[in-house]
Amino acid sequence: MSPTFFAFWPHVLRPWWLLLLPLLGWLIWRLWHRQKRVGRWQMILPSAFHSVLLSGGSGRESKLPWVALAFGWLLALLALIGPSWQRVEQTSQKPVDPLVVLMELTPEMLAADSPPTRLEQARRKLLDLLQLRSDSQTAIIVYAGSAHTLVPLSDDLTTSKNLLDAIKPSIMPESGQRADLAVLKARDLLKQGDLGQGRLLWIGSSLTETERQGIRQAMTDHPPQWLMLGVGTAEGAPVAQEKGGFLKDAQGGILVPRLESTSLKDFAESLGGQYTQLQLVDADLRDLGLLQTPTELRSMGRTVQLDTWADQGYWLLLPLLLLAACAGRRGWVLCLPLLMAIPQHSYAFDFDDLWRRPDQQGQHLLQRHRPAEAARHFENIQWQGIALYEAGDYAGAAQRFAQGNTATDHYNRGNALARSGELEAAVDAYEQALERQADFTAAATNKALVEQLIEQNRQAALEDASEGKTESEDDAGKSQTGEAEQQQSNQQAQSPASEDNNANNAPQFSGNAQAADASPDADEPTRAPSRPADTQINAEQRQALEQWLRQIPDEPGELLRRKFWYEQQQHQEKAK
Repeated sequence: MSPTFFAFWPHVLRPWWLLLLPLLGWLIWRLWHRQKRVGRWQMILPSAFHSVLLSGGSGRESKLPWVALAFGWLLALLALIGPSWQRVEQTSQKPVDPLVVLMELTPEMLAADSPPTRLEQARRKLLDLLQLRSDSQTAIIVYAGSAHTLVPLSDDLTTSKNLLDAIKPSIMPESGQRADLAVLKARDLLKQGDLGQGRLLWIGSSLTETERQGIRQAMTDHPPQWLMLGVGTAEGAPVAQEKGGFLKDAQGGILVPRLESTSLKDFAESLGGQYTQLQLVDADLRDLGLLQTPTELRSMGRTVQLDTWADQGYWLLLPLLLLAACAGRRGWVLCLPLLMAIPQHSYAFDFDDLWRRPDQQGQHLLQRHRPAEAARHFENIQWQGIALYEAGDYAGAAQRFAQGNTATDHYNRGNALARSGELEAAVDAYEQALERQADFTAAATNKALVEQLIEQNRQAALEDASEGKTESEDDAGKSQTGEAEQQQSNQQAQSPASEDNNANNAPQFSGNAQAADASPDADEPTRAPSRPADTQINAEQRQALEQWLRQIPDEPGELLRRKFWYEQQQHQEKAK
């Protein structure tokens, strides 16, 4: 074959699906040669009539369905094997060099022989390492009597820095030294990340014999490379405790932890690893091989993933879906051209009907400030009322809201009646809302306002009837009306008013405040809330909320302490 042919031959991601090909071929062969059973009519009727009167027999049968079935099976099989003609490259070309850091977080790390403390020196060194390895994945595990993941495999330097600044021995839930538990957790992280073999970096000052035996057991079966970075000095120094005083041993004497570099180096070499003592410069990291470039990693045989095959078999599903859509109908071959036809508007068919139900279309129009059109689309009565209200058809909105019987329905009906000038009916609607929900603040406020407006109108009418129609009396009536309007404007701080003539004194509808927030893609439009959207919390509730918020710790160290304690409790429960 020519090289051009091989250039177009796809890479197969899942070739084992090809094992189904012989089975599918046998099924198609059996279907192709299948004879239809026609009962005893073949024995009764002359053979000349078989092709006319019988659907089987010696008459010819269309093989087109079996051809289509074989073609559909072939497309499905090709999609399952995962053909690929393209490799997706990683633009950053990050080396696959996962590193898990195991940091000792025991009280001995507070010794001041590496000023200011061993822990601070280890923290600074680790931050330098993360900065220099910003293009690689690094995880951090802290341990004392238990081991906990501080940072999973990540290249997020900011998060790692913030968490490292918060660690201290007091956040650990268990006292002691269990570096072997940290090694087990580190190997789990490498296995979950699936980024290669990886390396382990231990940062600490000492290892007990129990820890060394546990580490040897954990480092079996293709272990990652083991690196050790000792912190402290051979002379050692007392450990200043956080609450004052110095750390003491079992006999009551002041504990002076010392760095035993020789034994640590021998232990590292026994595992095929490396050991060095922490220094102020980067020479220690370079000695451990932690500052190698991607080129050096490739020369050492480490994997550098630069690209991968892209699965493009999903494109074969498009013709397969077309066949599946046609398979359930007779004469489907003749209907194929009709599938490509675009529906015409002459059939009173809107293209939006394919994707949205009428209520969703109405809500979509309502959000675009087209309430009149939205009211014609809505099938939900309550949403029709909301749309009619926003369109200014208050009478129609009141009729829609009257079909409901909840507190919100009566409240909305009262607002619509008030806007249309039917103040007495609005008061009755508000009363019915309060009967169903006694703490409906908005209904009570609007009811009081409408009652006050009714009383003002009644007093104005009585004054006009008693004082006559003189010019001075008209001026006095205007003054009285101005005072009423001034009083009304002072009360509108709680419930805004509209601009209409008779409905100027009516409270503005507030139940539709939630309508604009509902998603047009929701299954059903959101109903008007039972409580107004602008309800304010009182001073007592606000004070209680602030007091509750003050109880939430904002110190990262305290959050880590609680997290580690919870993880340790879960681990102990599983061990029981």
